[in-house]
Amino acid sequence: MKATSQELRFEPADNKRLANLCGALDANLRQIEAALDVGITRRGTRVKITGGAEAVERGAALLEKFYAQADKPVELDDVQLGVIDSLNPGLADADMPRLLTRRRDLAGRTPNQRDYLEKILAHDVTLGVGPAGTGKTYLAVACAVDALERDAVKRIVLVRPAVEAGERLGFLPGDLAQKVDPYLRPLYDALYDLMGIEKVGKMFEKGAIEIAPLAYMRGRTLNHAFIILDEAQNTTPEQMKMFLTRMGFGAKAVVTGDPTQIDLPRGTQSGLIEAMHILKDVRGIATTQFNAGDVVRHPLVGRIVEAYEAHTAKLAQEGRSDVADALLRGGPARGLGSRR
Repeated sequence: MKATSQELRFEPADNKRLANLCGALDANLRQIEAALDVGITRRGTRVKITGGAEAVERGAALLEKFYAQADKPVELDDVQLGVIDSLNPGLADADMPRLLTRRRDLAGRTPNQRDYLEKILAHDVTLGVGPAGTGKTYLAVACAVDALERDAVKRIVLVRPAVEAGERLGFLPGDLAQKVDPYLRPLYDALYDLMGIEKVGKMFEKGAIEIAPLAYMRGRTLNHAFIILDEAQNTTPEQMKMFLTRMGFGAKAVVTGDPTQIDLPRGTQSGLIEAMHILKDVRGIATTQFNAGDVVRHPLVGRIVEAYEAHTAKLAQEGRSDVADALLRGGPARGLGSRR
């Protein structure tokens, strides 16, 4: 790709505004560099951007936009979301129902995220499948909070299999809630962000929000509930079938997972992968497949995901399909010293 450059001069000159734009030690500029793969050098109010033509144009537009908003400090989160929005022009203006949460600016940042939200609102069962950082869990919790605020459901039920990521933590102290807290922390974090810590605490006291370890779900029927099964790649086929048949009248379920991060014992089939194949043609069930372009985290996360995907594809092309399959499914393979 042929490199090009563009020089900007921020007007009117304002040192405070410039400091708010750049962030501490130019952290915001470094973030844009990493996200767009460009180089940014600054001297006073002059900024030079070097890189691919399209990336340079996008970087210049972002810097001008953030400078105009820099009457207060520009946060790293704002920069990251601004970069994602710039990669999907016009999407921010698309018609999308607003969710009733504490985050008034909450919306899908990529086409797949918009598709995911629309499918959750329109279907009783939705599968969100893809790599880390794509918003699968956060957006599912946002839809659950919205349904609770609108009185569409009476409670939110959070479910997750208690499987460690390659470690053995031993016996955990406390009652049932305290034992499963570490596994449900991502769901708690999303709830606190979307509802506030005090309100979440009151909802738990009233029973409007419930934690339910997957192992304790058998025999239950959940009516008028919004049920979220997180980290579903770590369910067995039997557990997945058991979970999906817990739905009662007026219930809605969202299943999230990443098939490339399976922590089940070697040789155990993932219930999520099996469900994707079995349920793909079942009416009323929808699936959204996320990819590296949907990552809403540090720019390097998307590149890490892409690198692993490329590595797995290369192994498959070289005829090492057993190794590639093991990387995707977590199963055994010849030539692998460990499960991953």
